[in-house]
Amino acid sequence: MLSAVFIYNQKGEVLISRLYRHDVKRSVADVFRVHVISSPSAVVRSPVTTLGSTSFFHIRYDNLWLCAVAKNNASAAMVFEFLYRLLGLGVSYFGRFDEEAVKSNFVLIYELLDEILDFGYPQNMEVDTLKLYVTTESVRSRNVVEGQVPQSITMQATGSTTWRRNDIVYKKNEAFVDVIESVNLILSAKGTVLRADVQGQIVMRSFLSGMPECKFGLNDKLVLDRDAASGALGRSGGGSGALSSGSRSLGTRAGGMGGVGDGESVEIADCQFHQCVRLGRFDTDRTISFIPPDGEFELMRYRTTENVNLPFKVLPVVRELGKSCVEYEVLIKSNFSSKLSATNMAVSIPTPPNATKCRIKVTGVGKAKYHPEENAIVWKISRFQGLQETSLTAVVDLAPMAKPTPWSRPPISLDFQVLMFTASGLLVRFLKVFERSNYQSVKWVRYMTKAGSYEIRI
Repeated sequence: MLSAVFIYNQKGEVLISRLYRHDVKRSVADVFRVHVISSPSAVVRSPVTTLGSTSFFHIRYDNLWLCAVAKNNASAAMVFEFLYRLLGLGVSYFGRFDEEAVKSNFVLIYELLDEILDFGYPQNMEVDTLKLYVTTESVRSRNVVEGQVPQSITMQATGSTTWRRNDIVYKKNEAFVDVIESVNLILSAKGTVLRADVQGQIVMRSFLSGMPECKFGLNDKLVLDRDAASGALGRSGGGSGALSSGSRSLGTRAGGMGGVGDGESVEIADCQFHQCVRLGRFDTDRTISFIPPDGEFELMRYRTTENVNLPFKVLPVVRELGKSCVEYEVLIKSNFSSKLSATNMAVSIPTPPNATKCRIKVTGVGKAKYHPEENAIVWKISRFQGLQETSLTAVVDLAPMAKPTPWSRPPISLDFQVLMFTASGLLVRFLKVFERSNYQSVKWVRYMTKAGSYEIRI
């Protein structure tokens, strides 16, 4: 697998150097510095560089280079997963991962590298588990302070659930689920949708005692189609009684549910799960079953490309009146329920680089101001109710140019947040918690849709 791991600063100086095999020498660090970091020709560098029989895998973060060296035919996906996990460990331990943090904590970093790699093979990289026995004065686990038995640490580090201890106790057992979606849109000047997709993540905060077994259900198209087919055959009732025991209806943490759960199924294009999810069950019956880590974690990521519910419709009209001025008419309509509202909304309307003066009028909500340093009119709306519309008209005066060049017309971009609305239509159908002591738990679900790359060409 990996033969060495190096961490460089932006000048190419080696901050951390750890060799795991005898097939490379420490001088290989200079090879990467000369051919990659200091190479003037490599403006756009590939993350994988092969020199002879040696492969260098690297990522950049802040002012650091993280590099893994391999002599054999290593899996590139696994190497990059390791590098990003190492980066996450640094951020979790030190709060930030830059040159100063590495120099101040180099002893701890070497301890971590010895724990997470054994002869070049990645081992346990769970942050909560590592913090039990790889500690400093500022990073000290409560369990270590209280004198946790070393055998229990070993069982957690080498057991089947390395991400959770079995002695967790809470007075009130709660689970919070956040469904967060980012909408990406590219709309042509004629109103044709060139790209529309949703990238979502489900973040869970678990405050549950013991070793609970959780089952999670979504309105996934494959699941609902299968249930409908089994119902038509008279087999839909099998096993439902056992699943419903100890479950309670899900609560919501904000507002109504006007933008979520219209009864339709959602076709998930692809998804990625936390390691606690039992993938075998998901492949067979699409059930998301898992033992959750304690605290906050990302349960899954997903992407949808079909039937995207666009929260806003933007109708721009931009007219260039000769070479002296440009007229704008921008109309924005909200497509979600009137019970919901968008917050922190900002609309960036580009202007030509030779703009000198701007006269703006807003009919509806929000305030707009011309920002010459950004070559844009920024229209800010603190709160935009659903099923409403607002408009902006502007006249921009242009200065004469010695060498007139055509205006490239950059797109209008939107930024917003809408609570209790999902652009994909994804709905959490149920969240059931089973534990040996059969305690009652409270579950809460919140939905939020925000802008990813939401652009309308003019």
